[in-house]
Amino acid sequence: MVVKKICMMGAFAVGKTSLVRRFVHSIFSDTYQTTIGVMISKKTLAVDSVDYQLVIWDLEGRDEFTDVRSNYLRGAAGVFFVVDVTRPHTLTVARQLRYEVQKHVGDIPALILLNKSDLADQWRLDGDVLQQLEAEGCTLIRTSAKSGDQVDASFIALVRAMQNASAE
Repeated sequence: MVVKKICMMGAFAVGKTSLVRRFVHSIFSDTYQTTIGVMISKKTLAVDSVDYQLVIWDLEGRDEFTDVRSNYLRGAAGVFFVVDVTRPHTLTVARQLRYEVQKHVGDIPALILLNKSDLADQWRLDGDVLQQLEAEGCTLIRTSAKSGDQVDASFIALVRAMQNASAE
């Protein structure tokens, strides 16, 4: 079994913990829980006939008053930057976090999760900015922790990105 550490990062209340709970336990709760520090979960996932034990580090929400604790990033093989599609500022935070991760641990596989896609009528992200990110090589996936849409597929996509990175 291959063990891989994955970090979930983003602004406060973007749905990081909800995505992890949906993936690991197949549950969703409307109750907001603030993560203080880090919450660690594990799940085994088979991808392309290989079993992976994913050790998921759900890092506390980030804002202009908090710093990324670089020791939380140590050993990470991949990262999710989670964005709330109803709050454009969370995309700015994700872009800042992307820069900080590259500074602390280098260019590891990363995906940007556009979470709360079930709230399509409340979408507030600028399409031009999203196209620019894709042009820069970012992979964007629309997810919903509430409905479960694309949650498992996101983890599979990140594992495949990690496979490709280790093959290079």
